[in-house]
Amino acid sequence: MSNEQETVWMTAAALAALQSELDELSRRAEGDADQARQVELRSLIRRAEVGTKPDDGLVEPGMTVTVRFTRDGSEETFLLGSRELVKQGGQVDLDVYSPSSPLGTAITGRYVGDTVSFAAPNGSTLEVAVVSAVPFA
Repeated sequence: MSNEQETVWMTAAALAALQSELDELSRRAEGDADQARQVELRSLIRRAEVGTKPDDGLVEPGMTVTVRFTRDGSEETFLLGSRELVKQGGQVDLDVYSPSSPLGTAITGRYVGDTVSFAAPNGSTLEVAVVSAVPFA
């Protein structure tokens, strides 16, 4: 459950898509489902944080992150953000991991060089090292 005051990072394209959807729903305004969606959109737009994050090595939403799994040395690079909002904004050539996912929760607030453990959805414990965290471009 999201905190109403919590900012939500998104691309400028995602924000524009949300505003466009809200404008369309406002013109149409048919029924409770449309009204509920308008409330949801207004909340997202109010809490939107758009723009590039500082390139300081801090893992946070809006960053392209690379982690190395210590068990086999494999690396994975992804955007830390909302899948739904990224889809709204168009094509992104990276996987998108939510900050509230097990991996996202474990690495958010960490820095390049940090190593953390987390419980994977299958119940196993995984350890990853943050290799890089750069602003999504």
